[in-house]
Amino acid sequence: MTDWHLDQDLLDRYDRGDLDTGRVMAVEAHMLACPHCRSRVHVDVAWTTGNWAIIYDAVHAPRVGPAQRLLTRLGLPEHRVRLLTATPALRWSWLLATAAVLGLAVLAAVFSRDGTDRAGLLFLVVAPILPVVAVSGAYGPPADPMYEITGTAPAAGPALVLWRATAVIGAAVATAGFAALLLPAAGWYAAAWLLPALLLCTGTLALATSVPLPLAAGTLGGLWLAGVLGVTGFRHEPAVPLVFGPAAQLSYSLAAALAAIVLIRRRRRFDPGESR
Repeated sequence: MTDWHLDQDLLDRYDRGDLDTGRVMAVEAHMLACPHCRSRVHVDVAWTTGNWAIIYDAVHAPRVGPAQRLLTRLGLPEHRVRLLTATPALRWSWLLATAAVLGLAVLAAVFSRDGTDRAGLLFLVVAPILPVVAVSGAYGPPADPMYEITGTAPAAGPALVLWRATAVIGAAVATAGFAALLLPAAGWYAAAWLLPALLLCTGTLALATSVPLPLAAGTLGGLWLAGVLGVTGFRHEPAVPLVFGPAAQLSYSLAAALAAIVLIRRRRRFDPGESR
């Protein structure tokens, strides 16, 4: 603290903003070392508090990622976007793992020495499983470390499960669809896996009204693999038309519709991660 202090006229002009830049810097330099002169400056408490609140919010605001910006531009409400972007299965690590698995299937199809039928079957068997794995990580333990917090939110329950499941199914289907275009002479391979994927995802959500979501996903995924391998392993005719032909596609669509009816009727029984 110094013995010399700013006169009142200079402080008034400083408060009104009438000083030039040089004098403002000189006055502020003095006030940094003089508590007495600082106490004489008029302070608008409401203005200061409001500005500090704005600065605090800007510093502590969560970082907005590209997925969140895209969903916001598509017109989704901000609170819904935050719930979707917090989905564990939408993290880059999961998406990269999905792309890696599909890449291996495509490479197997490209470099297979057994012809495109068996190579295509490998892809068609793998692709429908990935959205099911995504659904199992959409909500609840052990996939979601924030489950205890999100579970107490007003939006928790059936709506959150279905919104997140829709998001992860979309991401998985988009990734698998891109991989399908890389298949040699893909033809109808590029779409043959869609109805099985729809059936497995819808069936997983329907079964999750009775058992925990990861168990439902694992059960249907295991049954799918066992069924396809069992059917194709004991028959000699081409495997792809047998499992993914028109008759099979019709069966998948009917089963998916039935699973959707069960899901709609029992949707309020969702409590992911808990036993019924």
